Amino acid sequence: LGLAEIGSDETIAWYRHAEIKHGRVAMAAFVGYIVQSNGFHFPWPIAFDGTPFPYAAGSPPEQWDALSPAAKWQIILFIGFLEWFSEAAGTHYMRGGVPGAYPKFSDYSMIPHPVPFNLFDPFGFSKNKSEEAKASGLIKEINNGRLAMIGILGFISEQRVEGSVPLLKGLVAHYDGETMAPFA
Repeated sequence: LGLAEIGSDETIAWYRHAEIKHGRVAMAAFVGYIVQSNGFHFPWPIAFDGTPFPYAAGSPPEQWDALSPAAKWQIILFIGFLEWFSEAAGTHYMRGGVPGAYPKFSDYSMIPHPVPFNLFDPFGFSKNKSEEAKASGLIKEINNGRLAMIGILGFISEQRVEGSVPLLKGLVAHYDGETMAPFA
């Protein structure tokens, strides 16, 4: 595609960070879609009034539709906070930072209380790995993220237009809602 010739090192870092971040989101979405589609859900209520998790609503998009507007806003605002923190803390990926690295909560006073885990490496599995092993893991993560982006879009496409993904025909329930309008 010639993307490397289009812009500066900062532009390439932005592309790489976006690819890694969207791949991570897609991997979580793909796994979440499969888990929710198979009936696994949180066992506790989602509101103080005892409202249960809307697993009986059907497919994951239908479960989203069944959430209250307050619950949807809570999820969206939390994601917004994570985005803000990743952009505001640490060395930015367009200014010499590492694309895909998420800043540690424990390193910044922006967070008013202690957070027990960090998003980038919550259990410290990669802190003692060699640079070669980390680079190899990043390539695997990028490739898995690319495949997960295709996978989650395949699920959503098949739900909206039956037969659009032949391998999923009959496996994914049809969805009549509006996928791209979270509050519709």
